[in-house]
Amino acid sequence: MRIVVLVFAALLTLGLAAFGVVAAQRTDAPASHVAMAAKVEPAAPAAPLASQRVADPVGEIAQAPVAEPVQAPAIPQAAVTAVSAPVRVAQNTPAPAPAAAPAPAAAAATPAPAPAKGIPACNKPDAMGLARIVEIDTTGGPAFGTEHFKQYDFLRDHEVVLTFDDGPWPDNTPAVIKALTDMCVKATFFEIGEHATWRPDIARMVSDAGMTIGSHTWSHKDLAKNPYAKDIEKAKEEIEMGVSAVRMSVGGPIAPFFRFPDLQQPADLLTYLGTRNIATFSTDLDTFDFKLRKPDDVVKSAMTKLNKNGKGIILMHDFQHATAEAIPELLRQLKAGGYKIVHMVPKAPVTTLAKYDDMVKAKDKFSSTNNTRPESSVVKTISE
Repeated sequence: MRIVVLVFAALLTLGLAAFGVVAAQRTDAPASHVAMAAKVEPAAPAAPLASQRVADPVGEIAQAPVAEPVQAPAIPQAAVTAVSAPVRVAQNTPAPAPAAAPAPAAAAATPAPAPAKGIPACNKPDAMGLARIVEIDTTGGPAFGTEHFKQYDFLRDHEVVLTFDDGPWPDNTPAVIKALTDMCVKATFFEIGEHATWRPDIARMVSDAGMTIGSHTWSHKDLAKNPYAKDIEKAKEEIEMGVSAVRMSVGGPIAPFFRFPDLQQPADLLTYLGTRNIATFSTDLDTFDFKLRKPDDVVKSAMTKLNKNGKGIILMHDFQHATAEAIPELLRQLKAGGYKIVHMVPKAPVTTLAKYDDMVKAKDKFSSTNNTRPESSVVKTISE
């Protein structure tokens, strides 16, 4: 019996000891779990798909975890400029095809040949069209026309410059403009200032047609004769009033191109025009159309001299009716003969002087202060 009691006591003691260990473990569990959790790194977020990424290669590289700093290789600036699509790093799905990239900047350094600058398109299949446009820098007052000035002979074989003096004039000038426009060619008009003030509408028509407009004095006086030959100020007045009048009549810029009446060019006035940066134009071929009364004779005069010379600045007059009638046929013969039309334009427009602008305005001495109402309220057609 004593032995049984001792065995029971021993078993009871072992059971109590085991119970204490289990209780102790349950009491320490929360602390151990916290300690364990503190050692676990949070899971990294899943990498976004290519379609969800920001197209910024620098940002994507900066966000990627690295073990230690790495020095990125230098990238040439030209290569950066040439990159036209975003760079995607470590894509997990195929990226969409980039849009067509524009040509790199370096490719623009050698552009494709362009059509001749300034030559307008001509939609008339039988027209002649322009061959060249030449720009004249009038600084210092250069002079052209081999009849008097040999230095600047810029025309090539079978090239022609058409010039007209003494306009604008009713009927004649519009007819010349129409003939030129029908053939898609242009010319230079040296207009008389007084004529321009009489018909500013025709002066503007010439400008609107894209022709070059120069001046031809105020009233077509021969400046090599008295009183102009002995009074340079009076001669300057005749020149400058012509420039101002044509400019004011056109209502826009005109060329610093001038032609002396009768081609009489005093040396002191050539010097003066140089100070004004106005170019002087003589001629290569004078048709003397002012002496001719038939259009056929004008054409014959021009073509005979041109065929002999092979090229040239041609002098005609849109003031002359026979010339106006002759231009369509002259242009047809020029085209048939293989001649090409060159158009002269100025590098910069002429600048008028206020003194002479005022003198031109004062010439309108017949204007009335009563003429303040618009014409439509003064004049009305009641029958026609």
